[in-house]
Amino acid sequence: MITRILRKVFGRGRAPATPRILPLEQHGITRDRISPCALRVCRTLREAGYAAFVVGGAVRDMLLGRTPKDFDVATDATPDEIRALIRRSRIIGRRFRIVHVYCGGETIEVTTFRASNPQGEEDDAERVTAEDGMILRDNVFGTHAEDAARRDFTVNALYYDPERQEIWDWHGGVEDAKRRVLRMIGDPATRYKEDPVRMLRAARFAAKLDFHIDPATRAPIPQLAHLLARIPAARLFDEMMKLLLSGHAERGVRQLRAEGLHHGVLPMLDTILDDPARQAFLHAALHDTDERVRHGQSASPAFMLAGLLWFDMRALWRAHQEAGEPALAALHAAMEETLERQRERLAFPRRFDGMIKEIWQLQPRFESRSGARPYRLLAHPRYRAGYDFLLIRARGGDAPQELADWWTRFQDADEATRAAMLLPAGAEGPRKRRRRKRRSRGAETPTAAAAQEQPHATAG
Repeated sequence: MITRILRKVFGRGRAPATPRILPLEQHGITRDRISPCALRVCRTLREAGYAAFVVGGAVRDMLLGRTPKDFDVATDATPDEIRALIRRSRIIGRRFRIVHVYCGGETIEVTTFRASNPQGEEDDAERVTAEDGMILRDNVFGTHAEDAARRDFTVNALYYDPERQEIWDWHGGVEDAKRRVLRMIGDPATRYKEDPVRMLRAARFAAKLDFHIDPATRAPIPQLAHLLARIPAARLFDEMMKLLLSGHAERGVRQLRAEGLHHGVLPMLDTILDDPARQAFLHAALHDTDERVRHGQSASPAFMLAGLLWFDMRALWRAHQEAGEPALAALHAAMEETLERQRERLAFPRRFDGMIKEIWQLQPRFESRSGARPYRLLAHPRYRAGYDFLLIRARGGDAPQELADWWTRFQDADEATRAAMLLPAGAEGPRKRRRRKRRSRGAETPTAAAAQEQPHATAG
């Protein structure tokens, strides 16, 4: 009983009784670097008598001289109290109840201080833990010290007080940020069992921040990697997309391999990473995505999925054609089969299917460089995505570089130059002859030229 009371007051022994508080002179982060929306949220909560801090990755990134992607707030107000104070807000989540506050196009995630999970204390309606220690549901609110103790890495357990412009550091995160080390709070094996996704986060943060993983934090990963099989497929997909679209995907994938986490995490990666012929294509795709993110351009999960699944789809396409199906029908069948097979193992949203299919469907059309076909392809709404995909295929050795270079010149050329670049009919190799329907005697036969020039003509 006494032990339980002590744990309630002081946490699990992972958090010190008081944090190290760094004034502005020691960290240099002024409040004008904080999102105005996050500042308003903190001010509203403080004026109502609650504690409020900017927390986690935003504080870490500012310490490292980076611009935060988003800002989160932590408070001792409950979700219902936050919702009552801030009109444009919504409570979301079941596993962890949080509040989203909306300011125009910006969303601030507000979380209530949560308690650590004392071992030996029975679960209640708000905390459900599996027999092996995995936390299934956790809405137990706690103190500031407990909230810091339950965060994963020391550099993510930093709290910024915008009113006093102070950093509250409970676990030495400021020093670890200076040393560029990723260190787990508490016993790493226990923390990974609570949430196996933390192993993926270790690899992602190490790649994103260019940190090295603390030896004690790394040690349990090979023995516990199998626990990732218990994570819901949708959550696993979200975590992997964060890594692949982080702007540091190449290093992230290498980090996954170094930690032994690539097998079974993203099933489509298994085959690619174990096949040297496919690795060049994968790294070309990852490099292209990283460059786009670093230059502030959009990076699409659908585009990444199209690349990861391209070889599987192409193998099925070939198999359907060898079975006697026409090329176009075989392509459609292969696309559907590929996506459905992967969806059984990886829960990616169906809304990506359309763009993935369009990117794949455009690839054979790039081979046609005569007549009106190149002009029609240039006008296609997904031309740019298909062209970018062709460039990656060429860099990865999956398509002729000459073909990619031709399209690069053609799209930027003037009309006279484009006309001169077109290949003569038949120069692209023999085309498969279409089977003609039998016509009754005396029926009028349109010329081949007319049929080609007016493929969608209707009777007048």
